[in-house]
Order: sequence, then C-alpha cells, then structure tokens
Amino acid sequence: MHYPEPISKLIDSFMKLPGIGPKTAARLAFHVLDMKEDTVLAFSKALVDAKRDLTFCSVCGHITDTDPCRICKDESRNRSMICVVQEPKDVIAMEKMRDFNGLYHVLHGAISPMDGIGPEDINIPDLLKRLHDETVQEVILATNPTIEGEATAMYISRLIKPSGIRTTRIAHGLPVGGDLEYADEVTLSKALEGRREL
Repeated sequence: MHYPEPISKLIDSFMKLPGIGPKTAARLAFHVLDMKEDTVLAFSKALVDAKRDLTFCSVCGHITDTDPCRICKDESRNRSMICVVQEPKDVIAMEKMRDFNGLYHVLHGAISPMDGIGPEDINIPDLLKRLHDETVQEVILATNPTIEGEATAMYISRLIKPSGIRTTRIAHGLPVGGDLEYADEVTLSKALEGRREL
C-alpha cells in the first residue's frame, strides 16, 4: 500500500531504530498522527535536544551533559577501581544497583572481527592511559557474556596484566529465580565455574 509521502518518511525514520520493523513503524507513525501537535513538537524537541546537548565524557566515555561527567567529578567515589563496560546503558544498570562506588570506563562496543570491529575501533587506548594513574588498583571487566564480550575482556586483561594492576571479571551464571532446567550449557558452566564457599 502506498502512503502519502510524509507518512512514508515517518515510517522510514522509525524503521531506522533497532528492533523496529515495517509494521511497528507504521503503528508508531499513525500513533504520532493521533497525538496533539504540542505533544509531537515536545517529542521532536526532546530528540533534537538529546542529540545536541549530550556528549561523551572525556575521561570515562559515559554519556553526559557536562564534561567530565558527574561520576568522574564525584570526589567521594573510590578511585582505585575502574569498571569497564561496553555501552553507556551498562553504567546506568550498574548505578541502579547502588553497590558499586568506583569509576567506570565505557568501551562503546566490543571486539568483533566478523563485524570488522578491532581493538582500535573501541575505547581501549583511553583506558590504558587512565591506568598510568597510580591510584588505580583494580580493573573490573564487566563486558557482556557474549563471544564478543568475552574476547574483549580477554584482550584487555592481557594488556593490563604486565602493569600488575588486579584484573577481575564479573561472575556469570544463573539469574535469581531461574530454574536449572531452562539454563543453557554455557550459563550452567559459568555458574559452576564461579561457585563460592558458603
């Protein structure tokens, strides 16, 4: 079916978002048409403002509206630990937990030769520069438990090892409330590997 050009452009724009196919894009486009004009203007302003006003922290790479970010500026944080994550949304997930009081370093991706992403394409050089600061005693590798995330963690750990800085990897395993019968072999293997004494 052929839509009028403005709707087609809107559908095409929504389809550029991850996980949005043609049907969902069409539903969203028609929902926007049903919205009040001031709501649509506020929505479009929020999109433009987010793109214009946000940047990446020059220290850790987290998304921020001030540089350095609030976490890097916070003097009460434990500066001897840096938690390395793949994306800014991972920092937000860690902060929701409220158990970690160290600093972060955002890689903005993971090593993935199949996708043409090598170590030089992610934020590893800036991490290594930060480690020259003598206050850093531990680097926690919190990359995703995927093939790419594991490869990235292994690569970084090999680079850090000669410096003598303690390098740890977050544990992987079964989620709280999960059943063993539904877990895959890799998850079960990681859970067994990361077991601890009670």
